[in-house]
Amino acid sequence: MYHSLELKEGAFVVSDAHYSHNRVEFLDFLKAIKAKKLHPTQLIFLGDIFDTLFGQVSFTLEINREAIGILNEISKEIEIIYLEGNHDYNLKKIFPYIKVFSIKAQPVEMSFFKQKVLLSHGDIESPLGYNIYTAIIRNPFVLNILNLFNNAFDHIIIKKLDEYLSKKDDCKGFMGFEEFIQKRLLGKYSCDIFIEGHFHQNMSFKLKDFRYINLAAFACNQRYFIVESSKDVGLLLQESSFIKV
Repeated sequence: MYHSLELKEGAFVVSDAHYSHNRVEFLDFLKAIKAKKLHPTQLIFLGDIFDTLFGQVSFTLEINREAIGILNEISKEIEIIYLEGNHDYNLKKIFPYIKVFSIKAQPVEMSFFKQKVLLSHGDIESPLGYNIYTAIIRNPFVLNILNLFNNAFDHIIIKKLDEYLSKKDDCKGFMGFEEFIQKRLLGKYSCDIFIEGHFHQNMSFKLKDFRYINLAAFACNQRYFIVESSKDVGLLLQESSFIKV
C-alpha cells in the first residue's frame, strides 16, 4: 500500500490519547499544532487516539467532528501515519489524506537512517478469543447494525460506552510486563526497534532480537514522544508533556 516509509527526526509519536468530551486535552494538542505553536515534522499515531471512533457508526463521527476536521486540515501539510487501535478503526474514508493502517497491516515497517523500525498499536499477537472479538467489532455489517440500533435509541450504546471508558485508569502499571512481551514477541520479528502503545507502560528494554519500546498513553499526563537521533542507540524517543498555554 505505502512504500518506503521513513520515520523523520522531529516527528511526534502519540499513542492512546483516548480523546472524548471527557478528555479534551488531545483536541488542544491538535489546535496547538494547527496554530503552529508546536512544530512536528511528521505525526505518528499508534492507535486509540479516540475513545470511540468507528467508521460506520455516524454518532462517533459527530461527537468527534472538531478533532476529525483539524486532523484532516493538518494532514494536508504534515505527513500523518495512523495505526488503528481497538477503540478507533475503519477510518480510511474519514481521513482521506492520512496513511491509515488497519490491525491486519500491522506492524508497520519504517526506516530511521539505517535502522528498521516496526510499529504497532499493540493488540497484534493476541489470544484467539481476542482476535475473534476484534474481527467482529470491526466487521462493517456488525457496525452498520450497531449504527441503526444506536440511532434508533438516542445513541444509548455509544453514550454508555463513553461513560464506562471515561472511568478507566490510563496510568495503571502492568506487573511482569517485560516477561509478557518476551513470550508474546520473541522470535517473531526481525528489526532493530519495535514500538507499541496499547499497554500504556512507558518502558523500554532489550530483547534478544531488538529493542522494545512501549509508550505511555497521552491520556496519562498528556505524554507524547519526539523522535531524535542518538550516537549510542540511533533512534531516541524524547518524552514530552503537552501543557495548554
